[in-house]
Amino acid sequence: MAAVTDPTPLPAPTRAQLAAAPKVVLHDHLDGGMRAQTLLELAREAGHELPRDDADALRAWVEEQADSGSLASFLEPFAHTTAVLQTAEALTRVAHEAVLDLAADGVVYAESRFAPELSTAGGLSLEQVVAAVTAGLRSGEVAAADQGRSITARAIVCAMRQADRSLEAARTALAFRDEGVVGFDIAGPEIGFPAGDHAEAFALLREALFPFTVHAGEAVGPESVAGALAVGAGRIGHGVRVLEDVTAGPGGGVRFGRVAAAVRDRQVPLEVCPRSNVQTGAAPSIAEHQVTRLRDLGFTITLSSDDRLWTGTGLTDEMVLLVEQAGWSWDDLRQVTLDSLDAAFTDQETRMALLEHVVVPGWER
Repeated sequence: MAAVTDPTPLPAPTRAQLAAAPKVVLHDHLDGGMRAQTLLELAREAGHELPRDDADALRAWVEEQADSGSLASFLEPFAHTTAVLQTAEALTRVAHEAVLDLAADGVVYAESRFAPELSTAGGLSLEQVVAAVTAGLRSGEVAAADQGRSITARAIVCAMRQADRSLEAARTALAFRDEGVVGFDIAGPEIGFPAGDHAEAFALLREALFPFTVHAGEAVGPESVAGALAVGAGRIGHGVRVLEDVTAGPGGGVRFGRVAAAVRDRQVPLEVCPRSNVQTGAAPSIAEHQVTRLRDLGFTITLSSDDRLWTGTGLTDEMVLLVEQAGWSWDDLRQVTLDSLDAAFTDQETRMALLEHVVVPGWER
């Protein structure tokens, strides 16, 4: 006999329910998630002038720049965060606070990414930058636990794709692979700087069996995603423009191009950041964001908030936006969380412990 099912759909999850649910963040930029008050205080210590001298006004200015529709305006605040992240103390503080802020948003596993080469203007080496950040992540875990919030925080070392230090950054990431660094990435301007320009760094990482992701498919279309796959990326940062390789097929169906088929068929996880994608123009709106169609077509999706100070959101906010504006359900968000944990650059013991003791029972509650 066929099972009898209740046709009544579950009600949409509330903000309170989503805030309490255990979440996984894979795409979180350390500098882009800095607290406005911390940016203000570090700028005063460094003698760096900011466009606003009040934390609330500074936060509003950053969000206004991000929402301007201009890439130049979106990037302008990064000059200020970079300027204040030139000492070990500042790096450790910002990493420590990032863990606390993520834990307060219900995140139980986080990978925080940063480009150490951007913090060497004051004399720090790449190794000193990474050591300072990983120390802050560890102390943040302890402080969060003291507050009753358990979180596992790991680091991804980035290289800037428009520069020539990717091999050096890759070697530094490998030197800290047992100290909390779990992956590598290239970030920065996609246009004109393909992943293949850093083939030597990626070859070193592949030989060392070290995982990496690549920003692709945000400012450039499927060809950028193809370049990331060609160098061996295990995940794609953003990747939403891979949908440009999916076209209408016969009988109202769809036809997958070779790039889109490779991403979907290999289940390469996409690190989707909805609010940020709207700000940078990679997506038209939350309601029309590519992530919903990507989900429906069988791509593996993860959700993150990218630059939390810029977007004015945490992962709970991103989930609420998808529920309210794109019709996402509790089951959709639960599945994304499970897929995110599966895609994490962590060891299987950590993954299974979180899955069995934190994530699954937390979503069931």
